[in-house]
Amino acid sequence: MFTSRTGKGFALAFFLIFLFPQVITAQTAALLPAPEIPEIRRLDPGDLGFKQYTSDVHANRRRLAGARALNADDIAEYLTIYKYKVKPEDDILFLAARLNLPYSALASLNGLNNPSALEPEKYILLPSCPGIFIPSSINSDLEKLLGAARQESNAPSVEIKIRSGDKSESYLFFPGADFTPTERAFFLNSGFRFPLRQYRITSRFGIRNDPITGNISMHRGIDLAAPEGTEVFAVADGVVSQAGFDPVYGNYVIIRHTNGWTSLYGHLQIIETVLRSNVKSGNLIGRVGSTGQSTGPHLHFELRQDGKPFDPAGRLRP
Repeated sequence: MFTSRTGKGFALAFFLIFLFPQVITAQTAALLPAPEIPEIRRLDPGDLGFKQYTSDVHANRRRLAGARALNADDIAEYLTIYKYKVKPEDDILFLAARLNLPYSALASLNGLNNPSALEPEKYILLPSCPGIFIPSSINSDLEKLLGAARQESNAPSVEIKIRSGDKSESYLFFPGADFTPTERAFFLNSGFRFPLRQYRITSRFGIRNDPITGNISMHRGIDLAAPEGTEVFAVADGVVSQAGFDPVYGNYVIIRHTNGWTSLYGHLQIIETVLRSNVKSGNLIGRVGSTGQSTGPHLHFELRQDGKPFDPAGRLRP
């Protein structure tokens, strides 16, 4: 559990009543029922909630810019939270621009591991202040990265609690903070996790003698040897665009990711996912096998962007 860098270490509860944000201390909150967080229905000045929200953001940006020495507790007193139902045409970069807020604030508060994690018709929370939010219960890879980078940091922070109805979540809030270059690259999906926990690379990307035909050919992926039945995981969030059998790849799965990326998993013993299903990074999608044109149990893995193959070895992270 993180502790407040300010040294006070108390939890603040933030609520909004109707259109007017009201800050309630943890002690007062124990005496009052938690009101529902107000909803912004449209991202235009005709929506009174949006009008109030943009005013809050502007005021908090001025406080951050004018602070000689940033005091997280003082800034947190003015933090307000709204909710918004994501429209099918929305994406995180559009929302960030419309809200005049870094997408890191939206992503960290809502547990979005990458841009594709934003789901239409689902509610997200909108903070009125730029910053990084790290939940007390860390679940995603991005949250682990954010937590590890700031655990020993002296950056001003404060513990807050956001309640809506009967649900409550605690966060460590770093006012004014943003993604580091590494965190930004991770969020934008420029890195992918390894599809196996244990493996041995037996054939790399590039020109090679084909082990089946003996001819020189281009190997468009890498081969990872592992015992038959070893679990195979999705390397990033995405949608299963193909799943079936191919004479060369055997049982295979293709996942479509953001920014034109796709990943292919071949020679599977069995497929553990279904066509058009949404998968998260690290979800089980199959098991290592030796189906199709294969000389033994291994995973054939490919990464492509807009159909062009790339060497996965330089883009996979542990």
